Amino acid sequence: MNALSPKERLQKSLNKEGVDRSPVICPGGMMNAAIVDVMTQKGHTLPEAHHAGDLMENLAADVQDLTGFENFGLPFCMTIEAEALGSEVDYGSLKCEPKIAREIFPSVKDVNYLPAGSILNNKRAAAVIGAIDHLSKRYPDIPVVGTLTGPMSLAASIVDPMTFLKELRREKEAAHRVLAYVSDQLIAYAQLMADNGASVITIADPTATGEILGPKLFDEYAVAYINRVTDAIHAMGVPVIVHICGQVRMVNAHLPAIHGKALSVDAMVNLKLLKEETGVGTTMGNLSTYLLEFGDPEKVYEHVTRLMKNNIDIMAPACGLSTSTPLANIRAFTAAVKERDS
Repeated sequence: MNALSPKERLQKSLNKEGVDRSPVICPGGMMNAAIVDVMTQKGHTLPEAHHAGDLMENLAADVQDLTGFENFGLPFCMTIEAEALGSEVDYGSLKCEPKIAREIFPSVKDVNYLPAGSILNNKRAAAVIGAIDHLSKRYPDIPVVGTLTGPMSLAASIVDPMTFLKELRREKEAAHRVLAYVSDQLIAYAQLMADNGASVITIADPTATGEILGPKLFDEYAVAYINRVTDAIHAMGVPVIVHICGQVRMVNAHLPAIHGKALSVDAMVNLKLLKEETGVGTTMGNLSTYLLEFGDPEKVYEHVTRLMKNNIDIMAPACGLSTSTPLANIRAFTAAVKERDS
């Protein structure tokens, strides 16, 4: 087999075509590798890079260069869409990622519906689009992965989350309307990512877990609205990876109904068994981020070597990386995967 570029390897993996080995990536958003070790070594830092397209672009390039991950991942948080729709954001610091400081609406019944495409008016969203455009042109052989906050998580970032979860049962009509609204806003945002060179789009939806929702609500809300966004993005010609947090056993029966090209799951899930039990096709994951933060390079390397025996299609961290994760541990991870080339 001729040598594959990182973009070709990821695209072929998502299309279930033959590859020399698994790609090793870190998508961005909730799952990004803008760790302190990278930022202090290169000098492009957060929170400044959350706001400026050139800094965002340079930090994404720094991450790819120093960690060995075979992609650029943008943005570096899960707050852009919620901020654009009205919620208040604490932008964090070098060591602390942004978080929602206050959801704008107390209930799904109180949501003010902004015009379609309103996310695109946000300056940080514009910075993401600019960085995707520049990176895709500067590095045509390296995939640029744009990451969206999933519909359930975005809805729970503009509506008080505890109230939102209760109203999935009590106020179904209004809850569905809110989820349709945020889904369509995400589709417009994804369209700009696609138009500006995103090779892949990842949807990370940590609120959409079986542990939080249970099987019935997971199917009614999470699967339905993830698919609404995913189908629209696939119609743009861009493949989608879907990340679901937590233990998924409770919702195993519903996982094959998710339309993503690949499914990413948390570290406690045995991906080999998941494939056998559910028939889920392409899988991504799922190296423990706890091990990456608190282990040492030797242990990381050994664990990755064992994990690859499960025939995981795309290697990646299992969830969000701590900013204090040692760079040496990440490099041990990516090196272990790339040795399949040798």
